[in-house]
Amino acid sequence: MRSKHQISSLFLTIFLLLILGCNTSPLRKSIRSRHPCKEMVFYFHDIIYNGKNSKNATSAIVGAPAWGNHTILANQNHFGNVVVFDDPITLDNNLHSPPVGRAQGFYIYDKKEIYTAWLGFSFVFNSTAHKGSINFAGADPLMNKTRDISVIGGTGDFFMTRGVATIMTDSFEGEVYFRLRVDIKLYECW
Repeated sequence: MRSKHQISSLFLTIFLLLILGCNTSPLRKSIRSRHPCKEMVFYFHDIIYNGKNSKNATSAIVGAPAWGNHTILANQNHFGNVVVFDDPITLDNNLHSPPVGRAQGFYIYDKKEIYTAWLGFSFVFNSTAHKGSINFAGADPLMNKTRDISVIGGTGDFFMTRGVATIMTDSFEGEVYFRLRVDIKLYECW
């Protein structure tokens, strides 16, 4: 009697494992093979305050290491600098094009040996094409040609969105101006 009960339990367990295995396999495959539900490209233009350009500056050093100051980026690959920004976002690479929104957030230079930063920012849209914001966070190894950072949410047209943004330094002028091309691929769109 006992062996019949054990055999029944064994078959029930195997049956349940097979059902669970069948249900999760297609789900895993569909997640890996998903295509973006939305793709966009924007440019954002950063003009860092250098003590002489307060009228045009869109970013400023708000934290500096003991050997640095708040108008010139620190030596040692800018390690320890914290910069906040409110940069215009455009649809093309021209700084004077009409902005479609603002890139607002901060970056922290976080390594002495090489240029690298950690980014946390939002694209806040103010155009008729888009309403709301897209939020980003992640490491930015600046010496790489392209870098991926996470899209971690949003509001309005981008409510609870997730995806990947590939950023590329499109242009820079010394340590005062740089322009980033941001290629956004959203994989969760509501």
